[in-house]
Amino acid sequence: MRVSLRPFGASRPTSAVMAPTPRPLLDPAGPAVVLGSTPSGFDLTQPVAPTSSTLFGPRGAALASPSGPLVIADTGHHRLMIWLRRPTVDSAPADVLIGQADFACEGRNAKGAAGAATVNVPTGVAATSSVLAVADAWNHRVLLWHGLPERDNQPADVVLGQADFSSTLANRGGDPRADTLNWCYGVAIIGESLVVCDTGNRRVLVWRRIPCLNGEPADLVLGQDSMNCRDENGGRGVDSRGMRWPHSIAMVGAGFFVADSGNNRVMAWTAMPTQNGTPCDLVLGQPDMSASEHNCARYLPDATSLNMPYGCAALGDRLLVADTANSRLLGFVAADMATGAPADALTGQPDFQSKGDNRWAAPVRDSLCWPYGLTTSGTTAVVADSGNNRVLLWEAAP
Repeated sequence: MRVSLRPFGASRPTSAVMAPTPRPLLDPAGPAVVLGSTPSGFDLTQPVAPTSSTLFGPRGAALASPSGPLVIADTGHHRLMIWLRRPTVDSAPADVLIGQADFACEGRNAKGAAGAATVNVPTGVAATSSVLAVADAWNHRVLLWHGLPERDNQPADVVLGQADFSSTLANRGGDPRADTLNWCYGVAIIGESLVVCDTGNRRVLVWRRIPCLNGEPADLVLGQDSMNCRDENGGRGVDSRGMRWPHSIAMVGAGFFVADSGNNRVMAWTAMPTQNGTPCDLVLGQPDMSASEHNCARYLPDATSLNMPYGCAALGDRLLVADTANSRLLGFVAADMATGAPADALTGQPDFQSKGDNRWAAPVRDSLCWPYGLTTSGTTAVVADSGNNRVLLWEAAP
């Protein structure tokens, strides 16, 4: 059953969505800039040594504005890399480092105790001209800088999920509450609000104002009926309210979206929810609210299916989705949103029925291997192409 959302626009006739021909989502010429691995790939026999220009499994990145700064969560090296101005050439070295003593070092929490300038598997990144938010997943916390860091190991100003910067236990060693986190993987700054995918607690938390104090409790929870629950899919079968592995958040116009990767779908609300446990209005990637199989229980994908979508972002009037396990990016027109609606635009594969890391070949400039993180700034998509150990700055298709 197709469920049309009038705020997004009327749904198209069923006959018009069965087998769309993909249009390019991002520039067919490939990304403008490739950071990390060389554009032609990498040598699998060699370890990725940390330097000022290498990346190891980056899972998040964001441009604070179209001109920068650029912040990358270099996940495998347990550090944040910052370019004070938007890079314009491939393999440009970072200017600022957070999380390690120098660019040649690596290790969780810099091989020591957690602090205000260390990270342990950093993933999601959100940035504006005045705030940087980082999901420090394996420290079960979110770090906030009020003012973008401009020097090495500049300490964060605020920690969420923990009472202080030295604590690292999931849910502070107890049950979930409004002020705890458990394997938090995604962050977004939406207007004056901070939104966090608290993945291990199977929920999304919303702070209506960017927090200024350590350990501030969230104001709103989605995916659970209360702040004290962490059941998979809200303790029910798959439905319009529960989540399995929420990983990222986006707003397209008035629409609010959550990539629920564990249920192989994107959940959508016609407007930002204001009540705990608000059910979503539609889902993408599945034919109905109760379905959860990857690629809609088929081996090959199509324009309506998803396989572990970890990232989502807004690009103009489209929702971009990192369809991670299919190694592709999909674009959905906001005006045509409906449950089970097809994507109309594609990058990373030759057609909607294809999948495979780097199109089952060696990596090239315009191929993808497990794209994990996805953000946008202006007309630029920032793609954390994790399996290729690189981040791509890629313009929208002309």
